Amino acid sequence: MFVIIGTLVLFGAILGGFLMHGGKVAALIQISEFIIIGGAAIGAMLVGNPPNIIAQVIKAVLGTLKGSPYKKETFLELLRALFALFTLARKEGLLALEQHVEHPHESLIFQQYPSLLNNHHALAFLCDTMKVVLTGAVGAFELAEMTEMDIERHHEEAMKPAHVLSKVGDAMPGFGIVAAVLGVVITMGAIDGPPEEIGHKVASALVGTFLGVLSAYGIFQPLASAVENHVHPEEQYLQCIRQSLIAFARGDAPLTCIEFARRSIEPALRPSFQEVEEAVRSSGGSGQATAQAA
Repeated sequence: MFVIIGTLVLFGAILGGFLMHGGKVAALIQISEFIIIGGAAIGAMLVGNPPNIIAQVIKAVLGTLKGSPYKKETFLELLRALFALFTLARKEGLLALEQHVEHPHESLIFQQYPSLLNNHHALAFLCDTMKVVLTGAVGAFELAEMTEMDIERHHEEAMKPAHVLSKVGDAMPGFGIVAAVLGVVITMGAIDGPPEEIGHKVASALVGTFLGVLSAYGIFQPLASAVENHVHPEEQYLQCIRQSLIAFARGDAPLTCIEFARRSIEPALRPSFQEVEEAVRSSGGSGQATAQAA
């Protein structure tokens, strides 16, 4: 939502100031310049990236329009789910978790926490790591190293759209210069024409430079930052799971495990200790009853 608002403010300020100086918006509508700038940007993206990365870029840009799904309530629900799993293991042993991590979509525990259940990567990360813990062959130190590597690879993959947008943004002023040079070439070919025609062609060339600089610093770079900011809470979500599982592998108590997880969340999204304690205490009994029924 803020991406749309920011874009409207951006273009509103630029066009409003232009009109205040007596400019005419029609003078900026140069279809040929849009084709040069836009076509060059699309071509550069196609040359430098495989189709799957292009698809990720489109998906990431559309994702910024929806806003981040990771809110304080989302993290609180995750902590409740982790507490339910750890408490079940504490009371009935590690083998009680096997059916839940093997078939999470059939688990009555996970079904109580839809934001986690519908988060494909986070759910897979949690269940796969829990399966490793259940084998008993990996210690807390090795588990920390393994999960850190997993999150790093996921972060690199998630950041690819932001890097693509940033690189294209860096190239846009250059494409603007290309469009301007082409306009100058056309102008020089009509140098013996009437002044009105020459002025129109010079204006078209300058519009190319304007579009290149504007798209770089007003579109691509802000979108790259928006995508990057969209990725950051997702990484925190995975770190939250990671810290709780490392504590669980050490043998810490369930409440201690989720406290480690809670502390890994940035303050703006972090539930308070009291909120977490009240949430897990109020849902613990019903969650365990459901788990036992499963």
